[in-house]
Amino acid sequence: MNQTASAAPPSDTKPRPAAAAGPVKPKHKGSAQLFENPTLERLTHTHIAAPLSIFFAVAAVSLYYSLSRGLLTGLAAFGLFLAGWFLFTLVEYLMHRYVYHIKADTPGKAKFQYTMHGVHHEYPKDKTRLAMPPILTVFVASLLFFIFYFTFGNAGFGLLAGFVFGYALYLFVHYAIHVYSPPKNFLKVWWHHHAQHHYRQDEIAFGVSTTLWDHIVGTMPDKKS
Repeated sequence: MNQTASAAPPSDTKPRPAAAAGPVKPKHKGSAQLFENPTLERLTHTHIAAPLSIFFAVAAVSLYYSLSRGLLTGLAAFGLFLAGWFLFTLVEYLMHRYVYHIKADTPGKAKFQYTMHGVHHEYPKDKTRLAMPPILTVFVASLLFFIFYFTFGNAGFGLLAGFVFGYALYLFVHYAIHVYSPPKNFLKVWWHHHAQHHYRQDEIAFGVSTTLWDHIVGTMPDKKS
């Protein structure tokens, strides 16, 4: 879930309140400037390998630690891993639909929505903003650890592993969809599904790593379109 810290961009890239400006026309070249300070601006860009490495490492270490210390059995770790992964798919859908596409009916909400996600809709091919910067990735991974561990105890290690694995998979799929051409096989469904969200209307197709919740909730694109 691509995220950047909030800031006031220069006037030429100032975010427009959605209620006043309507849908943003995608630009397939360039990148928006979110900070006037060059150091802060640089921190909003990242290579996809950084967050992927961090999340995959957290998943592996969490499983290894819990199994090697006898905190979880192999079967329990596997089941919790799947549960954590499944939980992430729901969180992915809810965050994308209700947080990243929050109704921008005030200047504050418009600024938040543009900085967190609207910039991605305006520059969908900007591959340096398809994931969180490393410093935010480490913070999110640490926060998730404390939430899962202090809520579920030792079971939290398995849930955390599945959750951050799902997060990493989401980042990988999202990056591939925006950077590479659609493959000529069954995987093309992910490209088509996400294209509906970007280029048809942003009130549908919120799932990225899976279309499961779009099917359940009823936000799948019309097949005839």
